Amino acid sequence: MADWLDARIRHAPPVLRQRIAELAAGSPRGGSPADALAILAREVVTRVAQSSGDRSVALDLLAADALITLALLAQAETEPSRLTEFAQQLLTAGPARA
Repeated sequence: MADWLDARIRHAPPVLRQRIAELAAGSPRGGSPADALAILAREVVTRVAQSSGDRSVALDLLAADALITLALLAQAETEPSRLTEFAQQLLTAGPARA
């Protein structure tokens, strides 16, 4: 997944690219790339929501947004017929952990 991710975030601002790479390095290895990215995004959003809400979490919030977008992109590239279902899962409970 690292090569796939690198190709898709190549033009992101360097600090955001670095943060996404750091987060993805600790992402779950099971399941599809779309599921792994969605799980990671949900974990980051949860951490941001539990924070004090100051500017120190701004980069993680941007990274979570990017991870959600990347999860949708991965789903669209691998199994587009399930994109709507996958997006709905992101809005509700999210994909189950593998």
